[in-house]
Amino acid sequence: MRETGLTARADAGMDRFARLVAEVVGVPVALVALVEPSRQILPGMVGLAQPWARTRQTPLTHSLCRHVVAEGEPLVLTDARRDPRSCSSLATGEMGVVGYAGMPLLDVDGEVLGSLCAIDTRPREWTARELGLLEDLAAACTAELRLRIVSRQREAARADEADARAAAAEAATRYRGALDRSRVMLRAADALANTTGLDQVRRQVRDLTRSDLRPVYVGLALAEGKTMRRLVDATGSAPMELAYETYGLEDAWPTAHAARENRTVFVRDVAQLEAEYSKDAVAAFHSLGLVSAVCVPLPGAVIPLGSLVLGWDRPHETDILEQALLATLAGYAARAVERAQFVDERIGVARRMQEALLTDLPDVPGLELAALYRPAASEELVGGDWYDAYHLPTAAEGGEESDSPATLALSIGDITGHDLTATTLMGQVRSMLRQADLDHPGRGPAQAVRAFEHANAGLDIGASGTLIHAHLRPHPESRGAWELTWANAGHPPPLLVHPDTGVHLLEEHGVLLFPGLAEAVRTAYRRPLPPGSLLLLYTDGLVERPGTDISEAIDAVGRFLGDHAGLPLRELLQTLADTIASPDASDDIAVLALRVPRPPAPRR
Repeated sequence: MRETGLTARADAGMDRFARLVAEVVGVPVALVALVEPSRQILPGMVGLAQPWARTRQTPLTHSLCRHVVAEGEPLVLTDARRDPRSCSSLATGEMGVVGYAGMPLLDVDGEVLGSLCAIDTRPREWTARELGLLEDLAAACTAELRLRIVSRQREAARADEADARAAAAEAATRYRGALDRSRVMLRAADALANTTGLDQVRRQVRDLTRSDLRPVYVGLALAEGKTMRRLVDATGSAPMELAYETYGLEDAWPTAHAARENRTVFVRDVAQLEAEYSKDAVAAFHSLGLVSAVCVPLPGAVIPLGSLVLGWDRPHETDILEQALLATLAGYAARAVERAQFVDERIGVARRMQEALLTDLPDVPGLELAALYRPAASEELVGGDWYDAYHLPTAAEGGEESDSPATLALSIGDITGHDLTATTLMGQVRSMLRQADLDHPGRGPAQAVRAFEHANAGLDIGASGTLIHAHLRPHPESRGAWELTWANAGHPPPLLVHPDTGVHLLEEHGVLLFPGLAEAVRTAYRRPLPPGSLLLLYTDGLVERPGTDISEAIDAVGRFLGDHAGLPLRELLQTLADTIASPDASDDIAVLALRVPRPPAPRR
């Protein structure tokens, strides 16, 4: 204890550790407590009340840290007042200690000097992450104590100064390395806690290890049944990953060996690799220019999830501290992989559900139809964009808005949100709008939208967003022409290319869909579509970009249509999306186009 140089006075380094504990773990009180025969001293402290904050010491009757020293093990208490080891301690009464978590602080010989502890003034259920962070900080604090002890011992060994200096330098380097690796573990806990995709997990692991261990290659291989699959670097920097992307869990690869036996595998040189592993493994090793490697299993709930592999282009001995670092890092990476796989599965389900709802377009004599759906560039996002087109049944006579049956219904919309809920709501909205059309034949699109909104509010479905719902029927007075009737609930305006007057923006609209608003009045608008007309409906993913005026993007779409209206519809929509939409669009895109063909020229 004396060789640490610490007494019952504030120490800047120990106070820094106490502040880190309070901030990282989120507690009001944190201590670096060292236990002497008759008292405990507090060289590091934050949040403690008087008089203890002034004296920086307490008698052992006020110490829970003495149990950590006596038992040599962490002490974690949800409520110290109810635990038989601490219920009689004056720390619970006079110092207000209730929730307590303390980790041992060791000297160079493994003796417990004291405790790095987090204290709450009320009962607290400590999480595994909080205890892990506290343990990492205790390892860093132990390294600092050992450094101080080693420094004092070095000064005392001046009689053999050369040997003592070399030993102290070696110990200082080793313990500095331990401190640096503790910091790496703290960074890993934070960095990997926020990952959502497997590619992101790999990048974070690579960045964390390269700064400290300096491998030339970092990879992840996941176990999928009886197969191992590598996470391929999207940059293509390691062609070997594509050549050997999958291989058997029972094959003679170091990564497979580590995963199936759940232990760290060391490849110390090429001779060992050639003697123990397959020709494919040797070829992959040589293609990366590796001389040595280590493969660490990724711990799973039942069996390992796969392996983390680090390779060097020089001989590399992995000491006990590096092994501990890699084991901790593999644990963090495994949790991140599980989370990423769960997110990927949910997103895959949502995308399949979304695509299943985008049905084929009907065949309508006298009309050409085409649609395009393009998901967001980010695989983490799924949305509520949709389009729909279907035949309408014959209406009863006396309809409110039409005295003859509509032939076709068109819809396009965007339900608020970018998650599975938005996709599910989109499917409900689409089906309810179809039902509203079937239940109100001949009443027009505005009535169908009103009926849907009434059900949305009455059944507390909670769908919000924008949509356009339209009906088309042959024009009663113009042969070959059609009549468009539509209602717009806050959606981007359709674009109409008229064969004689050019591009028109159909700007008429009402308020968006939102169940909390008062029941909106929906108005139907009409427009004839003569032969040669082209109508485009789209969602905001086509025209909305950060830092760009949406009106300018819509104008650009109009100019594109005016210049390319004669293209086949499918080609038109693909070219439009490639030209107008950003390749890294952050939102889904749905586009629906309709063309009224010109009649064929009469025979001479």
